Amino acid sequence: MTDARDIQKEIHEFVTTNDVVLFMKGTPQLPQCGFSAAASKMLVSAGCSDFASVNVLADNEIREGIKTYADWPTIPQLYIKGEFVGGADIMRAMSENGELEALLRR
Repeated sequence: MTDARDIQKEIHEFVTTNDVVLFMKGTPQLPQCGFSAAASKMLVSAGCSDFASVNVLADNEIREGIKTYADWPTIPQLYIKGEFVGGADIMRAMSENGELEALLRR
């Protein structure tokens, strides 16, 4: 008998062992949706070119699990130092008023 995969634990470990994590559709180099592309570009524009990313399209359990983890229904999702920041719309607002860059510098 094999152990069931603990998706919530996997997600928690990933977001707490990486300073900046973007759960997205595709990769920063090849995003698979406009919101994921925009989120990735906002991070780079805010001075964060070295961030971890998770392609949720490659793993449906992660894709569904991340929605439960943050109780947030959409992807992309940004985590900084283990804390959920938000999706593309929140990132856009934070980027426009300088909050995203300030948060990344902490």
